[in-house]
Amino acid sequence: MSRPTRRLVIAVRADPVICGHSGEARNLAEVALTRGFDDVRLLTWPIPTLQAAGLPLKPLDRLLPYSPGITVERPESVGDYRVPDGRHLAGLTGRLVELLSEPVPTVCLSMYLVPHTQVINDAVASARAAGFDPQVRTIAKAVGSDVTNVIRSCLREGRFGAATVLLTTFLASDEVVAVSEYTRDEIIASAEEVDAHCGTTFAEQCRRRVAVSYPPIDASAFLDPAPAGVEAALARRGLERGSYILFLSRVARAKGIYDLVIAYGQMKARDDVKLVIAGTGPALEHVQAMAKEDDRIIFLTDVDDDEKPLLMAGCAAYALPTKPEPDFVETFGIALAEKALSGGGPIVTTLTGGTGEAVGDAAIIVEAGDIGALAEALDRVILDMPDSEKRELEARARAHALQFDRGAVFDDLFRYEVQPSR
Repeated sequence: MSRPTRRLVIAVRADPVICGHSGEARNLAEVALTRGFDDVRLLTWPIPTLQAAGLPLKPLDRLLPYSPGITVERPESVGDYRVPDGRHLAGLTGRLVELLSEPVPTVCLSMYLVPHTQVINDAVASARAAGFDPQVRTIAKAVGSDVTNVIRSCLREGRFGAATVLLTTFLASDEVVAVSEYTRDEIIASAEEVDAHCGTTFAEQCRRRVAVSYPPIDASAFLDPAPAGVEAALARRGLERGSYILFLSRVARAKGIYDLVIAYGQMKARDDVKLVIAGTGPALEHVQAMAKEDDRIIFLTDVDDDEKPLLMAGCAAYALPTKPEPDFVETFGIALAEKALSGGGPIVTTLTGGTGEAVGDAAIIVEAGDIGALAEALDRVILDMPDSEKRELEARARAHALQFDRGAVFDDLFRYEVQPSR
C-alpha cells in the first residue's frame, strides 16, 4: 500500500457525540479529500469512554458513514486504574506520535483546547525530541466551551495558574482561531484578566494572532430538501407541514428550553401548532416531567442527521431562545445556520453570545429570558405574519448562511501549505 502524500489529523470529540464540533470535524474531513489530502484521520475517544462521561450521543446504529479516505481512530487507554484520566490522553498522544513519525506532510487541527490541543502539542514535541523531524503545521480552534466553561471557570475561582496553562497551550499552535467574533472577544477579555493578575502578555498576542473561523456546514445537506421527503418524514412522526414549532438542539437550560415550554403554555396559537422538542441533554427528563400533562408537546429523542433538515423545512417556526448561563453561552449556534439553509418557518432566537453572527438580520429576536416576549413573537409568526414576509426572511436567512458552507470555511482555514520543519 502506497504511503499518503498529505495528511490531516483532527483531534475532536467526534461522532456519536451530539455536538456541533463533531459535525465540524466531519465536514472539514470530507472537504479535505477534495483539497489534496489523501489521508484524513479523526483522532477521538473510545465509545465506552464517551458513554461513561454522560455525553448526549446519537444512536450508534444510524451514524452516517464517512467517505473512503477518512479513518476514525479511537485509541485505547494506556495503563490501568492507577492513572485515572491520563491514560486516555496517553493513548491519543501516543497514536499521534506514531503518525508523526512517518515522513508525511501533516496538518493537525484541534477542537477544544482541553484536552485536544494539549494532545497535539505534546505529540509534536515528543516526535521532535525523538528525532522524527515531522513536517507538521498545527491549528488550534477555540470553541465556545473552551472560554465559557473552562477559562471563565478558572477566572471565577481564582485559578490563574490553570488559565495561564490554557492560554499558553492555545498560543503554542502555529495558527489559532476562534469559532466566532464573540468567542475571539471573550478570549481577549479573559487574557486581559489573566495579564492584570499575573503580569503576562497574553492579550496582545491574542489580539494579533487569533482569527475567526466559523463552523463549516454541509450546505448541500440542508438546501432544497425534496418536498416528498419532507412530507414522508413528517408523516412518520404524525406531523404536518406548518403545524409545529420546532426546538432542535441539546435539551439544556442554557438553550432556553424551560422558557420555551412555559412560553408555549401562554401562547394564543398553541391550539394551532404543536411544540416539537427534538434532541437529548441534561434537562430532558425534567422537561418531559414538566410537559407530561400537555399532549401537544412532542419529544423526539432519536432524530438523525438525515431527518434533521426535513423537520426544519417543515416547521411553522424554529425556536432557540438560548440564554447565558455560568457554564455555557451560545458562542455561535450551528443549528441556527442549518435551519436558515433548510428553509421553513422563521427563526425566533435571542442575541446571546454569537447567535447574531449565525442569523444576521434574518431572524425574529427576543430578549433572552423574556418568556412573555417569546410567546408574543411566536404568536406573531404563527397568527399574524404575512406569507410574503416569511418568504423574505427565509431568503435572507439562506443567503446569510451560505457563507458557512464547508468548502468556503475549509479554504479559508487551510489557506497555508504545510512547511517542512526546520
